[in-house]
Amino acid sequence: MKKYIYIIIAMAIFNSCSNELDLVAPSELTASGFWDTEEGATTAHTGIYANLRSEAGDLWLLGEMRSDIWGGRTYESPSNVSLIESNITVTTAPFGGWAGLYTNIHRINDFLVNVPKVSFINEADKKHMLGQAYGLRAFYYYTLLKTWGDVPIITEPLTTVEPSSLSKKRSSQSEVMSLIKSDLAASLSAFGSDGSFFQGSKVYWSKAATLALKGDVYIWSGNLLAGGNADFTEAKTALQQIASLGVSLEPSISNLWGVANENNSEFIFSIQYKQDEASNIYNSLTGRSTEINPQFDAMGNSMSSFIIGGANRYGQSEKTILLLDDNNDSRKDATFIRLYIDGAGYPTYNEPKYFGSIFNKFLGIVKGSERIFENDVPVYRYADVVLLLAEAKNLLNEDPSGEINQIRLRAYGSNYVPATHAYVNGSKTANTNAILNERYKEFIGEGKRWWDLRRAGNSFVIDNIEYLSPGDEYKLLLPISIDMIGRNPLLDQTVGYN
Repeated sequence: MKKYIYIIIAMAIFNSCSNELDLVAPSELTASGFWDTEEGATTAHTGIYANLRSEAGDLWLLGEMRSDIWGGRTYESPSNVSLIESNITVTTAPFGGWAGLYTNIHRINDFLVNVPKVSFINEADKKHMLGQAYGLRAFYYYTLLKTWGDVPIITEPLTTVEPSSLSKKRSSQSEVMSLIKSDLAASLSAFGSDGSFFQGSKVYWSKAATLALKGDVYIWSGNLLAGGNADFTEAKTALQQIASLGVSLEPSISNLWGVANENNSEFIFSIQYKQDEASNIYNSLTGRSTEINPQFDAMGNSMSSFIIGGANRYGQSEKTILLLDDNNDSRKDATFIRLYIDGAGYPTYNEPKYFGSIFNKFLGIVKGSERIFENDVPVYRYADVVLLLAEAKNLLNEDPSGEINQIRLRAYGSNYVPATHAYVNGSKTANTNAILNERYKEFIGEGKRWWDLRRAGNSFVIDNIEYLSPGDEYKLLLPISIDMIGRNPLLDQTVGYN
């Protein structure tokens, strides 16, 4: 991941003009000899993760910003208000050009066609890389499907730059889902019995990551695309395999967050950040010292010596504040630092004295007089697997309380009182709400909440998002921009948008 001279070379070779699908010019890598050696394939492999990291901001916005987590008080001008409020029209369609995801797909397509032809010293490395690439392509197409529904399918490297031949219609959700499932199967086939983490690191995709994605995908397919119990059973089976692959729930939240804890047992796949390489997006959920230093934390401690240099463009909603207003739940302080205008100390939320919050999960590390936002950010972690398994069980009319209570027990630790905190199996709807509530508290800031609500079903989205009402279901998918249709007349607008 640190051979940036190779990344620059690879990116320079890959980059080119784009049209409405972010289509790149046909690869000349084979002709130049790039794909003739293991070194070239390894360089392209590194580039795939650089491409993923470049999309991390959009992936976070797509998975979180339209949920009920944000929209509260900020101490700078708020960002992405239209997304938070679902104020989206054709003329204001966000994420033009499919959020750039097809650029990453094109590069993976090139990788998947060429790498099988390359000889490796260790063929197991090649198989692992192919398993990673298929898994990542499934992840990208799954994101596209969840965001826009029908989307174009492209699985082959481009062989022409003639625009008229590059235009693609939107394929149906069922067709896109079939491709995603096929890629998941291809990924698992390439990994075979190899459940290892490439180079011993969880910043590369793995068999465990593919299984986590498979569980996620099959629950979505079963619940929203009529796959039913067959898909829920596939999801459950996939998720139950992950515990044998070297990941587990950390016993304490204190072991989970912070740069020093990135090698924890819970992360399955994370996006890597390092000083002088790339910073994550979470400085936008903090603030500047000029605003923060005059304030006090919830215990009444002065913030005058707190080192920070970020922005505060997103504030937790009052719903989020109240959800986490439980001093026995370790997620409260692990997720946010609440700021107040005086030092009286407010162990529970006091709105008149509340100034705002600092997001605490990915707060980086202080080096000298500077805070460096270099936390690795998980895409999947084992707590996600546990609660996805709860979803699958609930949808199969099984009892999900054991999985819910695993997460609650970890959150409350020594404060856990079974009579108070343990969840007891209820109706399918009650169970769904309990799982959603637990996922809400567990994954704030991790790009999950909007997808969680969507995966549960339209009614759960409408019930939880104050800016959406019955009749707004079409807004759960995004429109495409007028410019995209203008450049590709084969594209139809998302149903419901005029």
